[in-house]
Amino acid sequence: MTSMSFLEAISFIGYAVEVVGVAIILLGMGDASLRYIRRNMRSKHADLYQNFRREMGRAMLVGLEFLVAGDIIRTVVVVDTITDVASLGLVVVIRTVLVFTIHLEVEGHWPWQNPQQGD
Repeated sequence: MTSMSFLEAISFIGYAVEVVGVAIILLGMGDASLRYIRRNMRSKHADLYQNFRREMGRAMLVGLEFLVAGDIIRTVVVVDTITDVASLGLVVVIRTVLVFTIHLEVEGHWPWQNPQQGD
């Protein structure tokens, strides 16, 4: 067996964290969908869709946090060229913007605001 170098190990950890993020998103979407179907069969309340969106958004938020963490891990240790840094940086920025906008959609306020403040 060959031993893994430090950079390979960190790269593997970064990808593993990203896989966890994808799994969280997929499992969260499945769970939210199943709950929505079950609730919809029992009652037809108007807030069922809002609950579904909130649960989906929360799963995406947590999953995106893991994806950003994986990108950061790989960027800090593994990146070789300025092009790699720029492309991974752009991915992190896009994912971070998604996290903020999904948080606003799910919670109704920006992450730095108190829930009572609203806008």
